[in-house]
Amino acid sequence: MSQSDLTPARPIEPSGQDDLEARWRDVVGRRSFLKGAGLASAAVVPGAAWFASEARAAAREITRGDVAIVRLLAAIELIETDLWQQYNELGGVNGGNPAYIAALSNLDSDMPQYIADNTDDEHSHAAFLNAYLRSQGAPPVNLDEFRTLPSSHATGAKQQGRLTNLQTLTVDTSWYVRYRSTENPDLGASFPQAVNITHEPAIPLNDTDTPPGLPAPIPPQTAQETRMQAIANTAGFHFAYIEQGGSSLYSIMALKATSLEVLRIIVSIGGVETNHFSLWHDKAGNAVAQPLAGVTDPVTGVTFPDLNAKRGQLNQTNLILPEPCDFLHKDLPPCSIVRPTLDDNGGALATIKSFTADRLFEGQSPKFFRTIHQLATDADAAQRSLR
Repeated sequence: MSQSDLTPARPIEPSGQDDLEARWRDVVGRRSFLKGAGLASAAVVPGAAWFASEARAAAREITRGDVAIVRLLAAIELIETDLWQQYNELGGVNGGNPAYIAALSNLDSDMPQYIADNTDDEHSHAAFLNAYLRSQGAPPVNLDEFRTLPSSHATGAKQQGRLTNLQTLTVDTSWYVRYRSTENPDLGASFPQAVNITHEPAIPLNDTDTPPGLPAPIPPQTAQETRMQAIANTAGFHFAYIEQGGSSLYSIMALKATSLEVLRIIVSIGGVETNHFSLWHDKAGNAVAQPLAGVTDPVTGVTFPDLNAKRGQLNQTNLILPEPCDFLHKDLPPCSIVRPTLDDNGGALATIKSFTADRLFEGQSPKFFRTIHQLATDADAAQRSLR
């Protein structure tokens, strides 16, 4: 249909009754044509409603890039669900390892409830994102073939294949310093580790090493009590590490979305990831503040020092809200933001690289790495289309 089929051939002017009747017959004729083409209802829709309908359709229409973004996020949420399920089985509000629960509760008495809630959130994110992909005729993400990693043998852990390994983590704790700094990694800043956590378990490994009936005094008295507390402290820092990565990743993916509906999904779930990080940021600080600070794992030598004793803003444990930092460029005033928000520092590939360095995938197959890297590459390559 050409534009001339939808617009009058000449302007309508009030130049007499005969002329108006002629023009009306012309309109009726064009409406008959539109009806034959199946567009009669569109022809009589008021202009504002027509354009609103078009806008809604455009908002729902997703691109290849949108699909790549949602698939990557679905994969990340499946990975997060897997690790949180392990934490929840042992240390959640209905967890089965009393000693681990007690050690976690030294960070905050509500830790078990928070762990259970975070697990539920991640499960809902993964299920929703895959359901949304199916609703759009796009393939969902299924990582079940890679659930091959061993479970903990401690009381409370279910014996089933896992996607992730929480038994020998090297946790990047530079996020703790970064969010207290006035500098921004997107403008070239780098940050030291707050605590050096290397090859440390974040869950109890077995009942010989970490018996489930241990008490959790502050400070711990025996070697086994100290080891369990060090494991719980590692979990506290790992919780925040995982969620700060999600906070940045969702912010970055939002910049790539074309569909407004996909953008709505990203910012809605991303806000919850940021909320998680804020929660765990607070709890991690309790592991490196009095009266709990000073725990050293007797097996690995990992130490959780009293950071407040070092003094200075970069160590202060009660500074849990993001300090204002440089943003966009240094000529602008500092702004409190999520950071990083650039691909190189927090995009899909950067996230997978960080998870790998965390030893979260220790023992996974080459096929798993090829699969997850392809999902990340496709997501990073997505670009917002102006249609």
